[in-house]
Amino acid sequence: MIPDKKYIFEHNEYCEMCGDKTENHKILGQRLNQSQGFRPKKKTGITVSVKKCRNCGLLYSYPMPIPFSIQDHYGIDPEEYSWKEDYYVDDPDYYSTQINTVKKLLPEKSTGMKALDVGAGLGKALKAMQRAGFDVFGIEPSPNFRTRAIEWLKIPEDQIRLATAEEAVFPDNHFDFITYGAVYEHLYHPAAVLERSVKWLKPGGIIHIEVPNAENLVGKLINRYYRLRGTNYVTSLSPMHAPFHLYEYTVKSFEEVCKKLNLELVEKKFDVCSIFHFPGIMKPFMRKYMEWTNTGMQLTVYLRKPLN
Repeated sequence: MIPDKKYIFEHNEYCEMCGDKTENHKILGQRLNQSQGFRPKKKTGITVSVKKCRNCGLLYSYPMPIPFSIQDHYGIDPEEYSWKEDYYVDDPDYYSTQINTVKKLLPEKSTGMKALDVGAGLGKALKAMQRAGFDVFGIEPSPNFRTRAIEWLKIPEDQIRLATAEEAVFPDNHFDFITYGAVYEHLYHPAAVLERSVKWLKPGGIIHIEVPNAENLVGKLINRYYRLRGTNYVTSLSPMHAPFHLYEYTVKSFEEVCKKLNLELVEKKFDVCSIFHFPGIMKPFMRKYMEWTNTGMQLTVYLRKPLN
């Protein structure tokens, strides 16, 4: 179990991605520091507001709960963190879509590319990229996850550094490819971290980011359900309990941050992912609708650093 946690509550004045003033943003509702279920009014706990940027559509916690120690969130056994059964399976096809995409975007560097995995977790993406011929390196803030990656997938210790994205130091213009797979929604100041990453990236290099989609249909339907029950709760985000999501993003969120950091959004993709909390008979129709309207749970973007 995760012990009781202490937080600093930070009141951001500006949207992390586009810079719009947060005082003008819409409050969607409140989010408990635990799973809310179908009757959140029967539960007790601490809540924070979930706001939506009126300019770029970013969803974020307000105020932002920042733990005294990052290990309060991530210093746990990997088995406690994810409910996905395939999370602990070393699938040889894992990360193949991302690898094939970056090789398509960087065809002149199809071999010998240097890759950085930010938030390497169990090391599955590192292992997959290594198999595909990348010269890999990772950073991971959780000692438990780093240890598991070293022991389970035999990732060399010098290839996975114990550090946060905010602390890590690398040479400028060093990597061809930097990946944030299911990590970017956990960063307290994502635009600032992205700016640091751009410096590590070679001219023409690619940054890959997978995040929760702020426009996902399932979240909107559950939020509507809460409203119909006469509550002001929302299911968006999970800032104080696993999986500790602090943000949900839109394509415009990335278009705006690309303008600030002189990046090009070269590819985007929406994935439906698994659908929960709805009857099985509804899921095929929901899946088709989500595919058609780009309202799936996951948004993936690929950003390119200019050549000069």
